Amino acid sequence: MKIPYITLTASLFFLVFAHALAAQTTMLRYGQIPSTVKTISALQFTIAQRKGLFTREGIDLEIVLIEGGADNMMVALNKGAVEITRTATPYLIQSVLAGSEGVAIAGETLTPIYSLIAKPEIKTFGDLKGKVVGLSLAVDTISISTRKLMAKNGIKEADFKVKELVGTPARAACLRKGECDAVPLGQPEDLVLLKEGYQRLGVSTDAVPNFLFTVSAVKKSWGEKNRDALVRYVRGLASAFRFMRDPMTRDEVVRMAIDTTGSSEEIIRQTLALYFEPDRGVVPKQAELDVKGLGQVIQFMAEAGELKPPLPMPDRFVDLQYLKAAGLQ
Repeated sequence: MKIPYITLTASLFFLVFAHALAAQTTMLRYGQIPSTVKTISALQFTIAQRKGLFTREGIDLEIVLIEGGADNMMVALNKGAVEITRTATPYLIQSVLAGSEGVAIAGETLTPIYSLIAKPEIKTFGDLKGKVVGLSLAVDTISISTRKLMAKNGIKEADFKVKELVGTPARAACLRKGECDAVPLGQPEDLVLLKEGYQRLGVSTDAVPNFLFTVSAVKKSWGEKNRDALVRYVRGLASAFRFMRDPMTRDEVVRMAIDTTGSSEEIIRQTLALYFEPDRGVVPKQAELDVKGLGQVIQFMAEAGELKPPLPMPDRFVDLQYLKAAGLQ
């Protein structure tokens, strides 16, 4: 039996296309903090993997869990354990000033919303005097914004005790165990604890302007040698953010978020509504970098005594060429 010419041609085309795609697929190791893998802040990667958005760009992204806290993310990048790392901007800044050639190439979280969640019996900021507040490391914008929120409401540094805990899960556990009296939490953990009877004293955005929180970072020299791969990476990431933001895909995003975080549908929908109804600038539109927002982080760090004058310019810590080449910045 003869095979129809059209079928044979289509089959050959598919084989050639598949071979070409396999030949140009690039494996990239991406450093991730274990405590954030199953949070809303990493949902874009779940979306990108499940919808094949990196695969479409010829990127095979391997998630590498980096133990030891947020400050180890740049250490892993500097040592070459990963090609790309997720990092909070203060740690990128500190690392670069210490000699790292790291640069931010894409935005992951712009201005986060952190709730200061307290024990049920703590009703006001004044009730925090003499209490234990679980914060991240002093350099972290979570700690800086929470301190600003408390200061705005009359609570000075000498009024409370600090317990350093890196990661929303660790701080939530401290609160539940009763070892912390209040902690800053991201979503959906803050909404979950509110349903359990804990109190929200305020949110970080009450006290701070827009800033750039987390980014994808690479070594500058490595990036310049692998420009095409990084352009394809940022395109895939941008597609994931657009999918996450699209009202038409909300139900599918909710299902993926439930699978990833283990939270209820009610909590996930509340979280997404908080971000997008109206848009509060938490999630990038398409992986863009807010350079002005990075400048705000530098100012925060200076106010906290983590940086001394003269302060560095924010463009020292970013490389926009990949976003620009992809038409995203």
